Amino acid sequence: MKKRSPIVCLATDHAGFELKEAVAVYLRRLGYPVRDLGAFSAEPSDYPAFIIPAAEAVARSSGRAVGIFFGGSGIGECLAAGKVMGIRSTLVYDAYSAKLSREHNDANVMCLGARTPSGRPATARRLVRIWLTTPFSEAARHRRRLKAISEYEERGRRVCRK
Repeated sequence: MKKRSPIVCLATDHAGFELKEAVAVYLRRLGYPVRDLGAFSAEPSDYPAFIIPAAEAVARSSGRAVGIFFGGSGIGECLAAGKVMGIRSTLVYDAYSAKLSREHNDANVMCLGARTPSGRPATARRLVRIWLTTPFSEAARHRRRLKAISEYEERGRRVCRK
């Protein structure tokens, strides 16, 4: 049985708007279901308003969705997404980081900088494809590390809610 494609949640601020639109077309052409969570224009906007709700949607999806987020550099978007419990966000800047972020870290959010070399449309398409098609290795050492991160995240959440 063929594995079902994940829903790809897209989000950006104004700086990544054009790249988000181009990647959305590419993903649909490849047959991925796409959920566009904004921004919906290139008018100036603040990335947390779009990135945090999009990361929450990915976290709530129980593994049925992944996120691809865009910004000028992708750095702020990666930081904001990483604040959401259950998100393993990565800034992707080349094929190596795209592959290893999935293979070793099971990243569920990829961030790209539209104003960086990885933001060229052809490069972004290549990185997106690598990221989406690279499976988690399931190696014991990687599972152990991710478990340690999840346990820390849960402990911190309990401490902060007291």
